Amino acid sequence: MDYGSEAIKRHRETRGKVSIASKMRVETMDDLSIAYTPGVASVSMAIANDKSESFALTNRANNVAVVTDGSAVLGLGNVGPEAAMAVMEGKCILFKGLADIDAFPICLATQDSNAIIETVRNIAPTFGGVNLEDIAAPRCFEIEAALQDLGIPVFHDDQHGTAIVVLASVINALKVVGKKIGDVKIVFSGAGAGSIASAKLLLDYGAKNILLVDSVGIVDESRADLNSTKQAMLGITNPDNISGDLATALQSADVFIGLSAGDIVNQDMVRSMANGSVVLAAANPTPEIMPDLATAAGAAVVGTGRSDFPNQINNSLVFPGVFRGALDARASAITTKMKLAGAEALAGLISNPTPECIIPWSLDPVVVPAVAKAVSEASTS
Repeated sequence: MDYGSEAIKRHRETRGKVSIASKMRVETMDDLSIAYTPGVASVSMAIANDKSESFALTNRANNVAVVTDGSAVLGLGNVGPEAAMAVMEGKCILFKGLADIDAFPICLATQDSNAIIETVRNIAPTFGGVNLEDIAAPRCFEIEAALQDLGIPVFHDDQHGTAIVVLASVINALKVVGKKIGDVKIVFSGAGAGSIASAKLLLDYGAKNILLVDSVGIVDESRADLNSTKQAMLGITNPDNISGDLATALQSADVFIGLSAGDIVNQDMVRSMANGSVVLAAANPTPEIMPDLATAAGAAVVGTGRSDFPNQINNSLVFPGVFRGALDARASAITTKMKLAGAEALAGLISNPTPECIIPWSLDPVVVPAVAKAVSEASTS
């Protein structure tokens, strides 16, 4: 099937993917008087007297804003807010279909960090949580950090959703090859939002030796071109201060995690890795190396970001359950402890990992309840 042509056809027929449905019946004048005036005045006054009642008397407790500026959409780049709308609608239907969360796409006509922060602050009373999406690094870091005092979860999925599913995949892949996370060398291709957040979460889980590689080369102390975010990562990555390119980084590496660009890893690079190597080439739509090539070159476990190969590393495994758990717990933030719990729960759904199955499929109905339960419990423990 030509998914691109079919997507255009289907979206044109339906004019997008989302709509609003009423939860309250309005069929009689009494119904109208309860749902709207005069009865609704009592509801408004109850909330005015106690703002926390907005979570019980309106849909706020189940509303999530999916906010983007369109600056880093999928593998498309800076396509702007109008083009980003189609992707945000897709996110919203996954929220609803997988976790029964009412999510709203909010695509902003600004890429100014302060303007985005101010806008999210101003719309926060409508929502129980905010999912930041497809905002380019390094602005995504400062925007998310500045909004942590809202009293509701603010979660940049490109960072933390990616990190949770990457950690879950690594946990089970290392079980397959019989290695411990504290003993392995892990190489990231890409040093953007997803890679940095994933590296931090892997370190929180016990990793000791992680290298980040960007388009210039390994992030090391000799580099004068590093932004402040990459400079900060020097303190916790590349413990041996290795310099060079991706091929150099991959020599004797145990785990490769690709969150960068297609076709940048060749079979010789995979052959240079340690025995029992794990190759998670998650660039979309074209992986850093195709699975058959990685396997033929000796990789023991291979994953991609695509749904047409085994071991799909995709944020849709994570964000519905994370927000379901956070909303159910009325959490004010999503903490590292909650992210680690979500990753462990996701990994735990595969009782006996194999090279062909280290992670569940995104549409497996057991995923959201398991992740939500773990995240909710971690938020209160």
